[in-house]
Amino acid sequence: MLTEGAKHILGWKSPNFVYYNALNPKLKVLLKNYKLSDDIAFRFSNKSWESWPLTVDKYIDWLRAIPANEDVLNLFMDYETFGEHQWEDTGIFEFMRELPNQILNNTDYTFSTPSEVVEKMQPVAPVNVPYPISWADEERDLTAWLGNDLQDEAFEKLYALKDMVDRIDDPKLLKDWRYLQTSDHFYYMCTKFFSDGDVHKYFNPYETPYDAFVNYMNVYSDFVERLKKSPVVKGNNELKAEIEAKVEKYKEEIKTMQVSLKKIKATTAKAKAITAKKAAAPKKAAAPKKSAAKKATPKK
Repeated sequence: MLTEGAKHILGWKSPNFVYYNALNPKLKVLLKNYKLSDDIAFRFSNKSWESWPLTVDKYIDWLRAIPANEDVLNLFMDYETFGEHQWEDTGIFEFMRELPNQILNNTDYTFSTPSEVVEKMQPVAPVNVPYPISWADEERDLTAWLGNDLQDEAFEKLYALKDMVDRIDDPKLLKDWRYLQTSDHFYYMCTKFFSDGDVHKYFNPYETPYDAFVNYMNVYSDFVERLKKSPVVKGNNELKAEIEAKVEKYKEEIKTMQVSLKKIKATTAKAKAITAKKAAAPKKAAAPKKSAAKKATPKK
């Protein structure tokens, strides 16, 4: 498995080793060195970065600074880094043409595929990731997609349709259903600022996250209407029966609640009437207290 070497998962440990899954020791885990990967993928053309411009010589120096006892350096980045995130005029292609030869000639590193790495290297420790992580932002979690009320509402409304969609057999609707699940829709609704905000703006076609949300919900509403009108439904009778059963169940629950409500109202009205009657009744004068005569005890 290739995954993120997130600081909140690793703690003091280095990503530059082979690890294994805590629940399945046979599953080898290769962790991305996000610092050195992101120096190329995201910071290469950033002129406000303290290490700009990034040259091959500078990068080689960083590789040499890695402790010799660390086994592997995993540089994982999107293929779109080259030519899209980093345009040709940034010098990214010249950098990448020169880098492999310089690494081979001026460091102790060689190049290997992930399969070759796990065959050659022994894992040093388990790595336990109890919560989902990602390559995105400083947090390296899912908050780029599910981190605010806009994203949560769109996500919940979308998957509330799942049971209905599972019963349809309409290729066009199913295709649109898959499109609606594309993670970019939720990414565009992100409201993060500071260092990560610029990255979100760079990849976002909308002016604001709210524009992204409104547009998505308009498309969603149209999809719901088309879904309701779809004539091609798997197990349509079963679906209809299921809906009718739920409706009848709700009707019975409503009747029961109405009866209970009438009883509560009647009891409340009776209690109020008794209270009002007592309050209106004239008060009687208090009768004088009788003094009890002390009975003498006969002497023997």
